[in-house]
Amino acid sequence: MTDQATLDDTDRAILDLLRENARRPLREIARSVGLTVAPVQRRIARLERLGVIERYTIQVNHGRIATGIEAMCELHFTDDVDLAQIMEYVANVPEVQEVATLAGDPDALVRIRVEGVEDLRRVVSSLRSGKAVASTKTLVVLEQWNRLA
Repeated sequence: MTDQATLDDTDRAILDLLRENARRPLREIARSVGLTVAPVQRRIARLERLGVIERYTIQVNHGRIATGIEAMCELHFTDDVDLAQIMEYVANVPEVQEVATLAGDPDALVRIRVEGVEDLRRVVSSLRSGKAVASTKTLVVLEQWNRLA
């Protein structure tokens, strides 16, 4: 297990601001947290070095794109599968956008992005074909809201 970083309120405020907009200027972050640019820059570099900030990314609103289906697939695994095996298994499916292993039922929740119904059927069938998969449940996303959007 990796060491966990200790964050203060200023670090958390910086993370919140970056979650809202990862391209937010350092000057604006500094003004918001009551510091100058240099200490904010050092804090962000520290958070990156510690692995708290892993990467900067975008959030795409797939509802604005003419084609495509997004779905969530619940995966239930046999009892002898560990979390690393679940992650490795779904990471090999290119249409999988995100996976979360869960405590409870189901064992994992997988976010899938495909072009159409036939693609969805193919991907879900592929996920079901794993020897350790006991069952699946697929839910198609109709609309989405995200606090950070």
